[in-house]
Amino acid sequence: MENTQSNNPLHGVTLEMILNHLVKEYGWEKMAERVNIKCFQNDPSIKSSLTFLRKTPWAREKVERMYVYSLMKKR
Repeated sequence: MENTQSNNPLHGVTLEMILNHLVKEYGWEKMAERVNIKCFQNDPSIKSSLTFLRKTPWAREKVERMYVYSLMKKR
């Protein structure tokens, strides 16, 4: 099982870490274009986004995919 986790770019990364990375990388406006959710569009904040994403699996998946894509892009 350890081998599969070492290949998982999300292993050991919190949702808050993901959001901070994406805000730094893209900014809220670009994030809202890629994932159409209100917490990225109207008065965005890490706190409101965390609350929404923890309750909404489909949106969290999209944000995680955007994070993985941003890591792959840097390689």
